[in-house]
Amino acid sequence: MAKREHLIGAIFLIAGTCVGAGMLGLPIETGQAGFLPSFVVITLAYLFMMLTGLLLVEANLWMEEGVHYSTMAHRLLGRPAKHLTTLLYLFMGYGSLIAYTAGGSMFLNPFVAERWHACLIFGVVFGIFLGFGTKFLGRINSILVAGMIAAYVLIVALGVGGVNYELLTHRDWRPTFLAVPLLLATFSYQMILPSLTSYLKRDPHSLRAAVIWGTSIPYVAYMIWELIVLGIVPLDGPMSLSVALEQGIVATQPLRYWGKIPSLSVISEFFGFFAIITSFFGIGMATYDFLADLTGIEKRGAGKLALLVMVILPTLFFAILYPKAFYVALDLSGGFGDAILSCLLPISMVWVGRYHKRLVGPYRVFGERALLVILALLSVFVVYIQVLKLL
Repeated sequence: MAKREHLIGAIFLIAGTCVGAGMLGLPIETGQAGFLPSFVVITLAYLFMMLTGLLLVEANLWMEEGVHYSTMAHRLLGRPAKHLTTLLYLFMGYGSLIAYTAGGSMFLNPFVAERWHACLIFGVVFGIFLGFGTKFLGRINSILVAGMIAAYVLIVALGVGGVNYELLTHRDWRPTFLAVPLLLATFSYQMILPSLTSYLKRDPHSLRAAVIWGTSIPYVAYMIWELIVLGIVPLDGPMSLSVALEQGIVATQPLRYWGKIPSLSVISEFFGFFAIITSFFGIGMATYDFLADLTGIEKRGAGKLALLVMVILPTLFFAILYPKAFYVALDLSGGFGDAILSCLLPISMVWVGRYHKRLVGPYRVFGERALLVILALLSVFVVYIQVLKLL
């Protein structure tokens, strides 16, 4: 079993990667369906993403230490899968980093003259942290997640008294599954698992615990968040859930309007800041390690500097020139990126590894072919939903 400190750090890295900007849009996206349909679809997404993460752990433990997504795909699925994996991983990695850099710069805008200055400061300062190693990053991230949890608890404590339980009785199952692509994005963490395999010394029990607890914390947080927002903000009317969905407003704005809580705006700012930083660290660390595996560059000396430049420079370029590109990437990442990279790919790798290459490792997820087929069909269904949304 890995050290308790490392296990807690891994749990917080997964939880922090899941709980990001997507949480602010989750009640808006699911609000049209109502609380009960939202509860059902969020629970299904949580279990689905937990299982696909555990499948990735199984496949990653067949490899030697340091092997990342592209090498795993190449060895188990062939060269075309490696190229597809590389493109999807870089799209999701850089898209998320652009999103968090553009979003994080908003917190610095009141203190600097130009928006691009804020992007530059945010990207460079927090990007440099990626070079300090997973252990150091895990400690810093644990502190930030603790701050995020504290802010979240205050939001819940201030808002729970204003919940109108009649608003929670609304049910409309028709729009429920349209929120599934966003839900995959809000439970997305698989990109960092190869990095955590090394961090937890390839211990299967610690990795399993990290995935289960790391996804369960966001699940509980999301459900309470849904209860608060859907119980305070009405479906129709001024600054309602429908208006917020139409105008692209995040959940904290209608919550402030209907909750009548002056201090909520300040606490929400802290919560948003911590959520963005923890997500930036999780995806940044994963992209950093992925590039090291892809290029063969060693993570020390001049190699470390080169990897940091490869992570930070493209992120800053697009965050500064195309700040709205984040919203497009966030919308597509769940329906296409996560459904394929985080779900279909681990399922396919485990299928080939188990039943064609007859690989045996220190960990095996329960269930056989039937479970893998069901999970694969669900992944294809999510892609289908995303196509329908685009059309």
